[in-house]
Amino acid sequence: MERLLEDAGSSRLTLYVSPITLSETLYIASRIYAAASLPNPDREALDYIYWLRSRAELVDIDEEIVLRASELKKSLRIALPHCYVIATAERVEARPLFKKLEREMKPVREELRKLGVLFLEDLSEVLLLS
Repeated sequence: MERLLEDAGSSRLTLYVSPITLSETLYIASRIYAAASLPNPDREALDYIYWLRSRAELVDIDEEIVLRASELKKSLRIALPHCYVIATAERVEARPLFKKLEREMKPVREELRKLGVLFLEDLSEVLLLS
């Protein structure tokens, strides 16, 4: 993950992010910083989001992404935010990337692979091939 963000920060790689992913990340980061007893967890989380945004292009959600995410939700039965990641990646002709294969994704792993989904554990393979 560190190499991925370094490469994105140096323009060797383009990362994309949807507003929904940023919202979830802000929420989770704030909870983590609060659990770590940082004095201002919300500010720290917001700073983290700004740092991420300096390394990724924000893709606005349009009607095409909304409709595709809905179709993915019906067919895959995974969390709607995950469907937005896939739909957003398709829109910008990129590969959707998730931290890990979550329990809800296991039954549809092959379908996710066909959609080009990568997990961080897969990155070493992809980076070696490129």
